[in-house]
Amino acid sequence: MQYKSLRQAVNDLERHGMLLRIREEVDPNLEIAAIHRQIFEQQGPAILFEKVKGSPFQAVSNIYGTFDRTAFLFRNTLERVKRVIELKKDPTAALKNPGRYISAPFTALSALPMRSWRSAPVAYGTTQIDQLPQIKSWQMDGGAFVTMPQVYTEDPDKPGVMQSNLGMYRIQLSGNDYIPNEEIGLHYQLHRGIGVHHTKYNALDKPFHCSIFVGGPPSHAFSAIMPLPEGLSELLFAGMLGGRRFRYARTEGHFLSSDADFVITGEILKNIKKPEGPFGDHLGYYSLTHDFPVMKVHKVYHRKNPLWHFSVVGRPPMEDSSFGWLIHELVAPLTPQEFPGLKEIHAVDAAGVHPLLLAIGHERYMPFRPRVPEEILTIANRILGSGQTSLAKFLWIAAEDDNPALDTHDLPRFFQHMLERVDFTRDLHFYTRTTMDTLDYSGSGWNAGSKVVIACRGEKKREAGTRLPENFDLPQGFSNPVFCMPGVLAINAPKFEIISEAQKQATELCTWLERYDLSTIPMIVLVDDASFTAATINNFVWVAFTRANPSHDIYGVQSFTEHKHWGCKGPLVLDARKKPQHAPELIPDADMEQKAKQLLQGYGY
Repeated sequence: MQYKSLRQAVNDLERHGMLLRIREEVDPNLEIAAIHRQIFEQQGPAILFEKVKGSPFQAVSNIYGTFDRTAFLFRNTLERVKRVIELKKDPTAALKNPGRYISAPFTALSALPMRSWRSAPVAYGTTQIDQLPQIKSWQMDGGAFVTMPQVYTEDPDKPGVMQSNLGMYRIQLSGNDYIPNEEIGLHYQLHRGIGVHHTKYNALDKPFHCSIFVGGPPSHAFSAIMPLPEGLSELLFAGMLGGRRFRYARTEGHFLSSDADFVITGEILKNIKKPEGPFGDHLGYYSLTHDFPVMKVHKVYHRKNPLWHFSVVGRPPMEDSSFGWLIHELVAPLTPQEFPGLKEIHAVDAAGVHPLLLAIGHERYMPFRPRVPEEILTIANRILGSGQTSLAKFLWIAAEDDNPALDTHDLPRFFQHMLERVDFTRDLHFYTRTTMDTLDYSGSGWNAGSKVVIACRGEKKREAGTRLPENFDLPQGFSNPVFCMPGVLAINAPKFEIISEAQKQATELCTWLERYDLSTIPMIVLVDDASFTAATINNFVWVAFTRANPSHDIYGVQSFTEHKHWGCKGPLVLDARKKPQHAPELIPDADMEQKAKQLLQGYGY
């Protein structure tokens, strides 16, 4: 079905039993988010909130709440888009199988953005910022946020829709120092297309116009988050995935998405910043208050009977996990083209995406020599030097020839494969004093930290075990050794307070452990709660890789430095304790959770 509006898509979900209507008035301050989280955790339906306290507009969330529902929304176009992407990978495929690709050129051409010469539906009426649903998801959030925005800007050197940028950069509607109804906050991070436009406008004597779309056909929100090559229009992609050309209009110098439910128009003020945040983000922690650009609001447009489209983010997996799944479905064929020699790559959602990247690469350099990491190191450098993947903090990369059946999405088996083969005297490669994900506070400063590549290839060196050595004991302050998986041991460590003392504790532990045969335990993780860390694979990757800065928090038993290369002969020890500079983790409000639970019981949840 080719949806002309978000309302049409929601009605379609309802006809197929995929929508829950909440008829009672609900509070956008924490209550709506609590309802969303509880429905999502049960893999429940999309949610339509008919009455939002303080707003005349209805709101909808969780439409992408399951992979199956996401696939349902794009059921009529997904395969056609895949074929266009396949042709980008191999243009000769059309000659080999013309029947399969006969529709591909028409799919692309029919998706070109088109101007609405009649009145755009979104221009039906206008409103004020404070009349929009003021949804606040977490207790410490600095105000209400737009969590499904489509932020549109144009390149001043190449104006027009085909050179525009559409990105999902969160918007703060209220709170902090923003003048109500006149100013809103614009948060964007490293490697975002809007930054290129912003830089250019700062050097020009002309206003930096910006439009923020909310709602519209489901393909529009997804296109705003799709990692497309520079120069490829997100609006063209939205048309292909939605099976309907992206309609737009221009009014008073601003660009409107004709089919959106709301459009906020305004001007990003040059060289002016205001505090934005805190905000409960998708790593499972708050992103703290920092200065970000400010947008002066001109007008807020809306269509007739609009729906305010939002999501709730937090410790993954959450609704936005479906975006990662769909991106993988679409771009997997392009991986070898983007990264020569790479077989597959997986940004681990449960670890917050950027903190942990798993990869498998081919080794073709020296097939006549002993099997050691060679080409996969080149591939790793390419990964860490390209776009969004450059934000990865821990990159584990395996060689395909060691196990052709290895799968980066099977986390326990992937880690076991790596840990049974890794040589920590050789296979650790650090990148120090570099950039990190804006949302990651494990580093030495904001956007500042380190990375490490663990690249291994070769024969199996050990069995990854789950048994402690006989008479195993720990020094004072360390306790509760629990296996997270074969070869990985979590240990409760003293509370991390002062870095010099913490380093001393970790170093003394490594010396203590030299007395034991730990040949079946190649990795040890120091944590605040070993039982929690070991309870699930998701807990392990979340704790271990979101709370550690490689250059500062990696230790080792029998460690050494040789010609500036650091390694260890015994187990690698990762300090994943909470640090003083870390942002607080997200904790739901107990009263709101109980209130949401009681309300949902009336709906059978």
